[in-house]
Amino acid sequence: MPQARRKTPFSGKAKKQQLQAKKNKNLLLSSSTSSNAYDVVSVNYQPKARGRSDANRYALKFYRETDEELKMKKEDALKSLNPVSEKDMEINPSDYFPSDISFPKRPPWDFTMSVAQLDAQEQKYFREYIDGLQASEHWKDMSYFELNLETWRQLWRVLEMCDVLLLIVDVRFAGMMFPPSLYEYVVKHEKKDMILVLNKIDLVPASVVAAWKEYLMNRCPGLKVVYFTSCPGYNLRGASSDKAGLQVRRRKGRQRMCAEGATKILEACKEIVNGQVDLTSWEKKIAEESKIEFDEDDDTEVGETIIQQADTSYYSHEKYKNGILTIGCVGQPNVGKSSLMNAIMGRKVVSVSKTPGHTKHFQTIFLTSQVPSSAHYMYPLYLAERLDLPKLLRMDHPDNDDTWSPRDICDGWAKKRGYLTAKAARLDTYRAANSLLRMALDGKICLWLRPPGFTEERDKYESCEEIKYVKWVQALTNEVIESDSGNSDNSDSGKDSDADSESDGEEQTAIANKFAALAHVD
Repeated sequence: MPQARRKTPFSGKAKKQQLQAKKNKNLLLSSSTSSNAYDVVSVNYQPKARGRSDANRYALKFYRETDEELKMKKEDALKSLNPVSEKDMEINPSDYFPSDISFPKRPPWDFTMSVAQLDAQEQKYFREYIDGLQASEHWKDMSYFELNLETWRQLWRVLEMCDVLLLIVDVRFAGMMFPPSLYEYVVKHEKKDMILVLNKIDLVPASVVAAWKEYLMNRCPGLKVVYFTSCPGYNLRGASSDKAGLQVRRRKGRQRMCAEGATKILEACKEIVNGQVDLTSWEKKIAEESKIEFDEDDDTEVGETIIQQADTSYYSHEKYKNGILTIGCVGQPNVGKSSLMNAIMGRKVVSVSKTPGHTKHFQTIFLTSQVPSSAHYMYPLYLAERLDLPKLLRMDHPDNDDTWSPRDICDGWAKKRGYLTAKAARLDTYRAANSLLRMALDGKICLWLRPPGFTEERDKYESCEEIKYVKWVQALTNEVIESDSGNSDNSDSGKDSDADSESDGEEQTAIANKFAALAHVD
């Protein structure tokens, strides 16, 4: 009888690689038969838990960068930085959304089709869409593209059911987050109304916010553009920036409904429905809850949220059905969709996370009874070419040189913060790069891009009438000193502080809830 094969040593590293390979294999689109050499990586992947067999049904999926692409980016990380001019920081949406490429749309269907037939048709359509995208001349220039069909099905469902589509974008990168093809489809093809919400306006000079609104409204006739921030002045405490210009937003323990931004959305909806839906209860809600405080750390009030079962089958839209205005809320990850819903409601009805794709499932929230890892050096490269990071972060060159590269930025920040690897105690550049990325996401490092023509017409926007509406939504009563790109001319003398140190000693900006003055704003 032959002896059993002796087991060979199997390291923990090998086991980890085996599990990663198995996971990536499972993440490949089951419907895809295209012969490409790309690997798929999942964002916010969750181990399957008991009772949650489809926990990753809506996990975000993207193609992983190839080894060749990573090698080229690592080489670029060692090159000297080439600062970008202010003119080059103007962003035209057409540069990011080619006119000959649109988003995946639900293929035609009818009520005679079974769920299985519909699923097979959509799988086939999406496979062909991806194959066509890969064959296009724009493929290599495109950013990450969502490969999970379930995500697109959620979008299709929202577009079908809503009367009004609320598209939320981060105003810092508005041109990169507003696809013209979505506007064309919703407004011109579906004959529905669309409201664009410029969110996080507290992070951007009021003149730039006003410029983005004018540009987008001129580009898209019939589009309504409103402002919003979940951090109005009365929900913050302390100074808004440190001596170097690093942004600081310290929330108070008790928050209040963001009445100004909610009012702007309400006004836009009232113009759209034109009396066909009674929105007085929503208006009353804003007035009553504008002074009620709630705790940001309170548990999510799931009693006010209806989590739909997975349903992507059939729906025939009927406008303002039963006298109810249905608002669809969509936007890219981390633009503030959940925060906006909580801010409008005046309490926590959707959980909030910095992790992209945290809120993945289809949700219906009733406002009232009538209104229901990439190459880590590339992020610092993009930031450092547009902002003076060494000055902003008040850090020294790790090699005492005068020329900075993306690698130097990461090493310098790791040295300043004391980020060291566990075994060799070398500078942990990966952790430093991740820290810089999170600071940019949170707005501490505040980069904002301009609409086309802003540089030449800066004086016009800095003195335009629209600025008072921006400041009203921000709930600021005094003039805010807006430093260009978050930079400051203040010297670095005095007490040095890192990105997480926030002083309460500076004079607090005078703030007030101006909801009561709404009637006086023309």
